[in-house]
Amino acid sequence: MRFRSLGDLKKPGVLEVSLTALPEEVLITPFAFSKAFAINEAVQRLFQGSFEWYGFTLARRSEPELVVDVGLPQNDENFAEFTRVGAERIAAFLETLPPELVVNGWVHSHGDLNFQEFSGTDAANQATVLDYVTTLVRRPLAKREVLIRDLALLAKSDFTMEELAVGSVTLITDAPVSEARIRETVLGGFCYALVVGDGGWHRQEIHYKTRGLLTGVTEVSHREAELRVVAAPDIPTLELAVLQEEVRQKINPLRYKPEKLERV
Repeated sequence: MRFRSLGDLKKPGVLEVSLTALPEEVLITPFAFSKAFAINEAVQRLFQGSFEWYGFTLARRSEPELVVDVGLPQNDENFAEFTRVGAERIAAFLETLPPELVVNGWVHSHGDLNFQEFSGTDAANQATVLDYVTTLVRRPLAKREVLIRDLALLAKSDFTMEELAVGSVTLITDAPVSEARIRETVLGGFCYALVVGDGGWHRQEIHYKTRGLLTGVTEVSHREAELRVVAAPDIPTLELAVLQEEVRQKINPLRYKPEKLERV
């Protein structure tokens, strides 16, 4: 038998059984959605100008897909074109979170810039945030079959050293087995990314990371996502005076133009 190309050869399909799914849209409460834009307005009102700022989206541990609040760490520098928050500032903010809340993403502003999308620098920041956030919201997503060429099956009470040397992987059982299938757990997590602007616009993405526990195969992907505002119980009222004072303390507006632009 002849194959005209290697494309004619089909690899055996890998069986994967889904256990649960990761979110495909950004879910946010009215409180958290309003707060993001209220921070923008407070920045403009307090500092008589538009400056970028950086924060985190927060969820309850019991419902990590739903953004219930926007957390504002101490920002080191806030320019019109970028913002910078040091690792020690982020660590200090995380230490203040109550145990029932978890970070499920990040949010930042583009102020009054005419750039209504994520930048290349934002993408670099996302890679760092993704590693941290996915460890907090990670869960079993699927059971995936692991295909092993030359799998050797041996009974623990009856094999020789010569038999043990055969095969690429050896599975030793307490009784003779003629066939075995191995399925690894695939863990996965997500991270929301939101960018907002002074004109009321917003864009959002969801970033994903999955990893096979046995094979270590890791996959990273992302998608543009719709944002859906959903009601939730026990959501506080937005106190604008309190928020304005928080913005005053945590935003550090600078008006000079740095030689090198960089974000967190």
